[in-house]
Amino acid sequence: MTNQRSKTFRAAAVQLSPVLFDRDGTTEKVLKAIERCGQEGIRLAVFPETVIPNYPYFAWVKPPAVIAELHGRLYEQAVEIPGPVTEAVGKAAKASGTVVVLGVNEKDGGSLYNTQLIFDNDGTLLGKRRKIMPTFHERMIWGWGDGSGLRVFETAVGRVGALICWEHYMPLARYALMVQGEEIHCSHFPGSFAGDSMSQQIDAAIRHHAMESGAFVVNATGWLTDKQQAEIISPDTSLKKYIKGGICTGIVAPYGLYLAGPLPEGEDMAVAEINLKAIIRQKNVLDTIGHYSRPDILRLKIDRSVRKVEEEMTPDFQEISESPDPRKPES
Repeated sequence: MTNQRSKTFRAAAVQLSPVLFDRDGTTEKVLKAIERCGQEGIRLAVFPETVIPNYPYFAWVKPPAVIAELHGRLYEQAVEIPGPVTEAVGKAAKASGTVVVLGVNEKDGGSLYNTQLIFDNDGTLLGKRRKIMPTFHERMIWGWGDGSGLRVFETAVGRVGALICWEHYMPLARYALMVQGEEIHCSHFPGSFAGDSMSQQIDAAIRHHAMESGAFVVNATGWLTDKQQAEIISPDTSLKKYIKGGICTGIVAPYGLYLAGPLPEGEDMAVAEINLKAIIRQKNVLDTIGHYSRPDILRLKIDRSVRKVEEEMTPDFQEISESPDPRKPES
């Protein structure tokens, strides 16, 4: 971390429209937004879910039999980690002095993952985490993450935790971040998705987490233009009701009230000053990992190991596996 941590700083939830199926075009928009944050003294910027190159809306509105070509286009434009995108975003974060939390489609081998990237204000990629359970139609697109991503990151602005979309309906995943002393929770959703009911869901989820965790929540949702919505649902215009709404970009205080937003449709930033001292005031009332917990009754067990498809056997295991069969007589 390049700067001494301050208890007070400006944060932004960035509501952004992607350039559909265009990794470089969308990355350029992200870089310009980070540059703007630097100019305006913003020290934390959160971007929408899988905004690079875009959320796979097509899997929500089209049957599995016809999405192979679109899946291929998404794969070709997905992000390798590390790679040119992470290098460019890291440089932009360093130049602006801004901590950045960014959602991307990550490609690893032949698979795609819904991934969050956390950059410190010196440009260091502190970590990545993958959505641990893709939702409904998303399971045709993304693989699973694992417990290694349920971490809180020490950044220049404080202890940052992050979850994606309906991971906020997994109370134990949220609690895994709470017990690590999360101060700023960074979340994001796709936007232009599932109508006004999704906006209401997001509002409930981020305000509840703020109060329950005693942390600030910075939430970013994406947004699609009318032209982009028409492109996604074409040629069936009856599907338009599924690719709209779902906007709830904003910043919520630990006591559950908005400091900025929620924003209306369109590209913009919800900006607010965060004072980390408010966390102590809220936890004086409700500390779910302290005086308001009952570990004698309820405890959380977490497996944060990385799930690997291949591991080398240890020498001890090889000796055991290669020992003579006791059922056979010695020669």
